[in-house]
Amino acid sequence: MTDMGFSDNSKGLILAMSSSAFIGSSFILKKKGLKRAAAHGTRAGVGGYTYLLEPLWWAGMVTMIIGEIANFVAYIYAPAVLVTPLGALSIIVSAVLSHFLLKERLPKMGVLGCVSCIVGSIVIVIHAPQEQTPSSVQEIWDLATQPAFLIYVMATVSLVLALIIHFEPRYGQNNMLVYLGICSLIGSLTVVSIKAIGIAIKLTLDGISQIAYPQTWFFLTVATICVITQLNYLNRALDRFNATIVSPVYYVMFTTLTIIASAIMFKDWSGQDVSSITSEICGFITVLSGTIILHMNREQEESNMQKTSRWFISEDSMKGVEDDRLILINDSDYLER
Repeated sequence: MTDMGFSDNSKGLILAMSSSAFIGSSFILKKKGLKRAAAHGTRAGVGGYTYLLEPLWWAGMVTMIIGEIANFVAYIYAPAVLVTPLGALSIIVSAVLSHFLLKERLPKMGVLGCVSCIVGSIVIVIHAPQEQTPSSVQEIWDLATQPAFLIYVMATVSLVLALIIHFEPRYGQNNMLVYLGICSLIGSLTVVSIKAIGIAIKLTLDGISQIAYPQTWFFLTVATICVITQLNYLNRALDRFNATIVSPVYYVMFTTLTIIASAIMFKDWSGQDVSSITSEICGFITVLSGTIILHMNREQEESNMQKTSRWFISEDSMKGVEDDRLILINDSDYLER
């Protein structure tokens, strides 16, 4: 399908890149807003809400919402194998803007991570498959009820139930893969459900109403349940484990499962030759590698900052503050202990 010279893939590409630009910028705006708020009141990190009065923070929130909407619409036009990996570009936008606007140093390894994400994204864009937009929700339902996808859904639901019922109570507090496994498996179903809803909205706006179809409301219900479950367990993971480790692992797992689910349901790779599929996989791996490098670099910087942290440690808890000793901790491993 084309409109004024733009294919559906081109529209999805533009929307996905715009989404990454908005989301990446939103982090910078919110951070600058938080810094301004901290200068005039209690910091958010210690329970303050002064940032709610800061226009820059709200500008960041609005920018993020715009980015998420653009990402939602991108799934209507382009396959998940194209849209999902491009989410890594938001990390590049955030890293570059942090370097120039927040004066946060972007070292050589950070540059390497950015270049890897860009190269991988270009490879994916060049070899991305063209997707045929279904003409009705009923057609999407037929895709969702094909044997191959039903097997994927049953396997996913079974794994999620096993993780929640058996593994989460026993290992959830010590192994982040339990929480992230739940989030990623559910997230793959979230994306295909949201894509179905987006297509239904697009068809309705084009004059082909899909509101009367019960399948439309089924997909909406599934998406709502999946989003709530996904956010619940993602918050548990972030609360329990280091965000600099959770983020790249979650990105890898979520993106991989989303591409697999979309490929099975919408047959994204049907009609493509082995060379194109191999190129897409290589591009995807390159993007993942760049993402991991960026997060590892960020974690290293935070570790270096910890090395110069000053702490007051009391020799005897029964003595007063005057007996406390100011020490400089130079070993980050000690902080972790």
